[in-house]
Amino acid sequence: MKINTVAIIGVGAVGSYFLWGLSEKFGENLWVVAEGERKDRLQEHGICINGTVFRPDIRTPEEAFGVDLILVAVKYDGLPSAVDEMKRMTAEHTVIMSLLNGVDSEEIIGREIGSGHVIPSLIKIASRRVGSQVTFNPKMTFGVSFGETDGNRCEARVKAIAEAFDGTPLHYRISEDIMKEIWYKFAFNVGMNLPQAILNCGIGAYVDSEHVAHLRICLRNEVAAIAAAKGIDIAEWSELEKMKHPSPPQARYSTLQDLDEGRHTEIEMFSGAVVRMGRELGIPTPYNDFSYHAIKALEEKNGGKFDYSSE
Repeated sequence: MKINTVAIIGVGAVGSYFLWGLSEKFGENLWVVAEGERKDRLQEHGICINGTVFRPDIRTPEEAFGVDLILVAVKYDGLPSAVDEMKRMTAEHTVIMSLLNGVDSEEIIGREIGSGHVIPSLIKIASRRVGSQVTFNPKMTFGVSFGETDGNRCEARVKAIAEAFDGTPLHYRISEDIMKEIWYKFAFNVGMNLPQAILNCGIGAYVDSEHVAHLRICLRNEVAAIAAAKGIDIAEWSELEKMKHPSPPQARYSTLQDLDEGRHTEIEMFSGAVVRMGRELGIPTPYNDFSYHAIKALEEKNGGKFDYSSE
């Protein structure tokens, strides 16, 4: 198996990393998937990444049919639309990597496209999108991890993806326990994204305030309890979760970035999913329940629902 063509669905804060990293190696065989007005806009303006404007080949799903590798990097609320696009792109040999945060995008894609097409993966990147511009520090980026699960193992696919990334500036690693890593990252995101988004503070508050740290720990523990019920042990904190990473104290993670920009957040994928799974498994999730409603209320506030100045 060999990856000759790559298609990216979603070129925001995550997808841009792969557009930046794969452009030189794949050239005209690297495509960004879009249609309608969005395709016209991308063709006219390109994509600004770290100050450089990239003008990739923009293709409709039908034009990208038969692609070897699909990289899905949309926001969670864009996943249903992305699944529809993938249905029109996927041939028998096509491999799909979902780079969404959360723990259920692979399952959602697998139900609609076929689980045999999906290789579980995750991305760790501190990127920021403001308007049409994306910025990240390549040297500080952990990169992408991927691997097969025990029940769906095909080493040839993993090798082919690794060879596709070789010789590029992308950082990658092959995981021996990818599902555990995905749940570690999910726990990290729930604990780190939500308190700072509610409080509107930099991540330094997790070190400087015992109260903010307490909220983080309680949110994370609810995720760990659900993971344990699913047979995945993340009771021990990963190295990434121990605050030994290089992000500056004023850093703002994706949920707060979305609120800053007046966008809808991915709270459905974070606390929304935790509350839903907790209810299914009979596990209490009070901290995530509060966080879900608090951030939904902040979205409403951004939308002017609580603006009574004219009344």
